[in-house]
Amino acid sequence: MSSIPEYPEEPAEFLIRNLLLLPKGKVLDVAMGNGRNAVFLARNGFHVEGVDLSQEAVAAALHAAQKAGVSIQARIADLEADFTILEQTYDVIICFHYLHRPLIPLLKQGLRRNGMIMYETYIIDQARFGKPRNPDHLLRHNELLELFQGFRCLRYHEGIFEDRRAVAGIVAQKV
Repeated sequence: MSSIPEYPEEPAEFLIRNLLLLPKGKVLDVAMGNGRNAVFLARNGFHVEGVDLSQEAVAAALHAAQKAGVSIQARIADLEADFTILEQTYDVIICFHYLHRPLIPLLKQGLRRNGMIMYETYIIDQARFGKPRNPDHLLRHNELLELFQGFRCLRYHEGIFEDRRAVAGIVAQKV
């Protein structure tokens, strides 16, 4: 039996709802996991590059793209050690359910002018749900707004959703 999943789970609802805000072009999916968002974007005409620490996740993402009939680039990288992003390379950078604050300046510099960031992850209230989480991996209230200060905020949400997920999300444009 193969350890590679047949197809990734559905893309993030925040991505689906805000897809039309994103300029077509080159996308970086940070901490892409099994490629659910990368495949969705590729199916919608974006040129997608994904990066993840897990060799299994990258293999699953490439497999899912092949099954979906799309092409993505994917690579293994430790986002917390010597990871770099070339300046002004991407039209869109997305990141879901991952937080490493020192990465934020790299994401900002990696965007082209008028490029878009889409970021959604857990906030401090998430510690009340399920397993306790490391607070270093949870956003403080309004922290995404602070982290992307100077960007033009197009969408923002923060709170407890579906009575079990405490998240914050932003879609913002580099000006």
